[in-house]
This record gives sequence, structure tokens and C-alpha cells, in this order.
Amino acid sequence: MAADSASLSPTIEAVGAAPLARPVSEPASPLDDRAAGLRALEAEVESCTRCPLSATRTRPVFGAGNPAADVLFVGEAPGFHEDQQGIPFVGQAGKLLDKLLAGIDLDRSDVYIANVLKSRPPGNRDPQPAEIQACEGYLFRQIALIAPIVVATLGNFATKLLSGRPHGITRVHGQEQETTLGGRRVLLYPLYHPAAALYTPAMLRVLEADFAKLPHLLGREPQAAPPQPEALAVQRPEPAVQLGLF
Repeated sequence: MAADSASLSPTIEAVGAAPLARPVSEPASPLDDRAAGLRALEAEVESCTRCPLSATRTRPVFGAGNPAADVLFVGEAPGFHEDQQGIPFVGQAGKLLDKLLAGIDLDRSDVYIANVLKSRPPGNRDPQPAEIQACEGYLFRQIALIAPIVVATLGNFATKLLSGRPHGITRVHGQEQETTLGGRRVLLYPLYHPAAALYTPAMLRVLEADFAKLPHLLGREPQAAPPQPEALAVQRPEPAVQLGLF
């Protein structure tokens, strides 16, 4: 299609002359937009002082992986090794996660990995309600930017927070449910935390069986949410509930 004359440069090129060099501006791809959005959000996290954990952490652990991943794994909080390196799941549990991913022909470059908290709680204690409230908005924004099909929660803590239900991981693991997170419909898929298999080797078979369902879920798009008078909200779990890996 011929260009509209109103959009042409005032400089007219002579017929047969070498064309003038003009910078070509290509629109950013969706992947570029997601990556840029995540970098901007990570910069916010690096300077965040919303809770006291900012004073005790070594490094914030924002998340890592494919900005356009179809599956987003969500753990509880960084541990010692993650706090030192600023990368999620780099300890023994992370090595097992890598093995589980390889079992379904995926690796870290195919997925995104994050935590509810971006800073390590001292002594790896459970996150406190005020810390969750200060940090959960970052996770919801990550979900909105990455736009995954599946959000796989690792362990009791992330599962209870993102499902808004008190059911423990023993009851709900391997059972997907459609929900709204970060303003979009996703399949929430609870999984045991890989560390559970480190403490209970028999749990590895359960994890492998649940991971084996992921390829099927990734081929399934969540249904659009029915019209609601008000936007769906994620409920927070009761602070008194003791949360953990199991």
C-alpha cells in the first residue's frame, strides 16, 4: 500500500538518487514488553523497604526465567542460598526442581520461577502477615506481566495464599482449579514443595506424577470468567494457620 503523503518527510528524493538513510522503528514485540516490564518491576523490588526484611536480607530475590512462560512456579520465600545469589531455587530443592522439569522435557529457560516473598525471612521462618501484605502485590504484577497459562504453587504456603482457601497441600496437590490472579484467568495447580521430597523420599513419586500432568494443562486454556458485579479478589489466609512445605 502506498504511504500517505502527509506522513512523508519534507525532504523529497530525486528519482534515481540513492535513498536517504532513515532509522527504522519496529514495534516492540510482546516478549520485549514483558521483559521490559519485569525489569522495571525488579528495579522496584531491589529498592523496596516496605517491610523489615529489607534490612536483614543479603539480596532481594525477584524471580528468574522466561518472561513469556506458560507456567509460573511460585514458592514461599528465598532460603539461605537464594539470599546469597539473588536467584530462586538454587539449593538442593532447586536441583530437584530442575530434575522434575527435565522429566517433562522442560528446563528453567522454559518456565518462570518466583516466590511470594522477595526477601529471606531470618532463619527461614514462616512469612508474617505484614510481610505478605507488603510483598504480594509484586507477585500479582509478575503474573499480570508474564501472563502464564498455569500458576503452579509449591507447598502449603503459596497454595493457601493464591487459592484463598485453607485446604492443605496434602488434600489439593495435583488438582488444578481455574481462578483469577493478577487480573487474568489462570489454572492454579498446587504441588508439593520439592524440599518435601528431600525430607520424605517417598514423596518424590508423588511429585513426579503431579509434574507429569503439566504438559496436558499447558495445552489447555482457562475459560473466560463469567460476568461478575465486582472484580474477583484473592483472599488472604488466616494468619493463625501454621504454614509450611506439607
